[in-house]
Amino acid sequence: MELLNQISENLQKGKAKIVKELVQQAIDQGISVKQILEEGLLSGMSIIGEKFKNNEVFVPEVLVAARAMNMGAALLKPLLADAGVENAGKVCIGTVQGDLHDIGKNLVKMMMEGKGLEVIDLGTDVAPETYVKAAQEQGCQIICCSALLTTTMPYMGEVVKKAEEAGIRDKVKIMIGGAPVTQAFCDQIGADVYTPDASSAADAAIEICQKGASA
Repeated sequence: MELLNQISENLQKGKAKIVKELVQQAIDQGISVKQILEEGLLSGMSIIGEKFKNNEVFVPEVLVAARAMNMGAALLKPLLADAGVENAGKVCIGTVQGDLHDIGKNLVKMMMEGKGLEVIDLGTDVAPETYVKAAQEQGCQIICCSALLTTTMPYMGEVVKKAEEAGIRDKVKIMIGGAPVTQAFCDQIGADVYTPDASSAADAAIEICQKGASA
């Protein structure tokens, strides 16, 4: 549908105002909310995600595209609940204790939202207990931990331990990422998933939530 293509294309260019106008037009024309979300906003964000993965676009382009998506999604949110459209899944994300870097975390959050996941952002310098508490209270399927400093990486192991102590380890997957983080470290602390970039993180999260839904 032409209008949905226009939403997707303008979103990729980061034209937030135009995206908002086009989404409103689509709503007025009676196009289903699910269709506007999936074929307009999410498909545009998905293309940006792929391009980002392939180094065809960079962080600034992703940020403006995500802003455009959020403006369009804001119009759809109240209608989504009425239409009974479920989130693809629920994730809580944060940068671990002692670490104040948030660009990577924010990118992952945007990519995940771009896949239709609901993301609870816990911010930076997040204590292990806080992740676990948020996952329990909000019913999250995934805890995402980000770190940029090697000195804060051990806190990711603490998150795994706290989840075990709280008895939610079998219900919640723990994903980790950040510049110094590796697959070997992920295996060592017993986390579930390591991804090297924001786009892969979003793909992995969707896969986990879909498996969970069918389990």
